[in-house]
Amino acid sequence: MAAGWLWRRLCQGSAFPVNYASRIMQKQYFLPNSNLMGARLTGSHVDTQEPKTNPLVSVSDEPETLYKRVSLLVKGHDKAVLDSYEYFAVLAAKELGISIEAVHRPPKNIERFTLLKSVHIYKKHRVQYEMRTHYMCLELKHLTSSTAAVYLEYVQRNLPEGVAMEVKKTKIEKIPEHIQEPVWDTLPPVKETEVKS
Repeated sequence: MAAGWLWRRLCQGSAFPVNYASRIMQKQYFLPNSNLMGARLTGSHVDTQEPKTNPLVSVSDEPETLYKRVSLLVKGHDKAVLDSYEYFAVLAAKELGISIEAVHRPPKNIERFTLLKSVHIYKKHRVQYEMRTHYMCLELKHLTSSTAAVYLEYVQRNLPEGVAMEVKKTKIEKIPEHIQEPVWDTLPPVKETEVKS
């Protein structure tokens, strides 16, 4: 009785909004399947979904490039900013599981400019300006190309203002085939002669 009354009201459209009725009719159930990420049952028919793939993740067959060392040289004019950035870069490397070989400070570079204080005369009155450039070198060892790319992008995006960065990568490569065999095995034997005195 109540079901018939509800059905009549739904058909007339006065009792419930259409969205509520469509939500009642289309309950979705997800079933685990070995081949598919999920199968959807709606009403009485079965829809199968395609396997879910992330368009941002690329899979390639070529092997990863291995780096023996990645060296970051960061330079800036404010020592406190470099100290803070060093802490950030080391913390990010530890979070990604990258082994840190060394963190060292090359000596700072000081440039001095001497200018006359006045425009035309009074050569004895001068003003000196100096620019101090502080350096910080962070060396990471044994990285893959994907790990290095992720770490470098993260570190470079968070580079503070007034700070520059240089990156040097030392790649591990296979020995070329023409060098693998020793050269002295392919040379003809040399005849030794005795020296008479």
